[in-house]
Amino acid sequence: MSLEAEHACPDCGETRTFWKVASMNLHLGEKTKWHCSECDYGFIQVNGISTAQPA
Repeated sequence: MSLEAEHACPDCGETRTFWKVASMNLHLGEKTKWHCSECDYGFIQVNGISTAQPA
């Protein structure tokens, strides 16, 4: 998986580059933390399920 990804940022109101800031394997799958390159917004994905808020 890449260290960066394009994703809609609800704080910025548009698509931004998100950087992977942490990753670990859990019994549920891979847990990954992402942060927006422009603001402080971040979200977590576990095995492809995201906590990101819609933009």
